[in-house]
Amino acid sequence: MFIVGWLAVLTCAVAAVFWYNDWKFQLPTPVPLNYKPVANGERIALKSKVPHQSDKPLFLHFYNPHCPCSRFNKKHFRDLVRNYGQNVDFVVVVLSDEKYSVEYIQDKIGLDIPVIFDQTVAEQCGVYSTPQAAIIGTDEKLYYRGNYNASRYCTEEKTAYAKIAIDGLLSSQALQVVNVQAMKSYGCTIPLCKN
Repeated sequence: MFIVGWLAVLTCAVAAVFWYNDWKFQLPTPVPLNYKPVANGERIALKSKVPHQSDKPLFLHFYNPHCPCSRFNKKHFRDLVRNYGQNVDFVVVVLSDEKYSVEYIQDKIGLDIPVIFDQTVAEQCGVYSTPQAAIIGTDEKLYYRGNYNASRYCTEEKTAYAKIAIDGLLSSQALQVVNVQAMKSYGCTIPLCKN
């Protein structure tokens, strides 16, 4: 009887931890006091900071290796790079106070793509949490900044916001993503991984 009771308590404790973590990562990231919003359509000058071809749109993946949400998002991001890499330049922007090598980040993500460590890029794009996406058109204007997906593991096709934005930009359409959840920041604050 004691063992059954102990297992029930243990099961409840594990379930409570999972529920708490799921709830915690569904809350929006608090907006920093010094945050300056950047509107879609604003010009983003990144020429000297980000390696990319000017004849292709630029997809910035804001990433922190210690952020659980960034880890949940890796497979989805890899799929985007594989599906759109011919038409879009992808660059990882690491937002962390810890020092990492390019090779370490590429290994963590599982892709051999450019990696930069310039946190001012996040400010220019209006990003204050990870993971976030910013898509900049060939006209150097911010087309989309926001979440990858409404689902924690980026599995919901209907709310694949970053994918929808890429499709819209490549077909020269106005941004179709108008969902508030797409534009709110969810995940870890930067530069430190706190939620």
